[in-house]
Amino acid sequence: MPDTIDELLTRIRTLQDELEEEYRNARDDFGLKRAQLAEEFLRQQRRYKLGLFGFLSRTRPLVALTAPLIYAGWIPFLLMDLFVTLYQGICFPIYRIPKVRRADYLVFDRADLPYLNIIEKFNCFYCSYGNGVAAYTREVAARTEQYWCPIKHARRIHAAHGRYPQFFEHGDAEAFRLGMERLRQQYGDVARKQS
Repeated sequence: MPDTIDELLTRIRTLQDELEEEYRNARDDFGLKRAQLAEEFLRQQRRYKLGLFGFLSRTRPLVALTAPLIYAGWIPFLLMDLFVTLYQGICFPIYRIPKVRRADYLVFDRADLPYLNIIEKFNCFYCSYGNGVAAYTREVAARTEQYWCPIKHARRIHAAHGRYPQFFEHGDAEAFRLGMERLRQQYGDVARKQS
């Protein structure tokens, strides 16, 4: 009987070793296929890349001439970014307003796209920065408005920020006076997002 147990244990170890080898082979095959698919995906994407010369030759002269004006926007965007970051860094702790996470609004993920040339990547970076700063600024301004002046306008405004619907109705002095402190502390949506 002991010989049988030893033989069975040996067979089990052999089978375990074979199973491990099969798993290893399957993992290697999967890794190879994944790499091949990734290379094929990159190849497909690169087929659509327009070289620098081709890109510039397709650009209308007036579009090229306006580029310096567009890129001059870096200065106000940068100044706004610096001001808003400094402003909320100093004032929000005093007002007990939760800070806006700048990283939630400035997202730079287009540079990895293989079908963009260097100018297109720079343009995408610029647009991401400009729109990100605008969105970041809007949220800082919205939280500030919620603290200082959460009153709706008398007429409908286009594209109001997300905090606006909870503001007090225009002309409702009682609701404003009675609910101001409560609304100044209502940033539960921020706490939920940050957890």
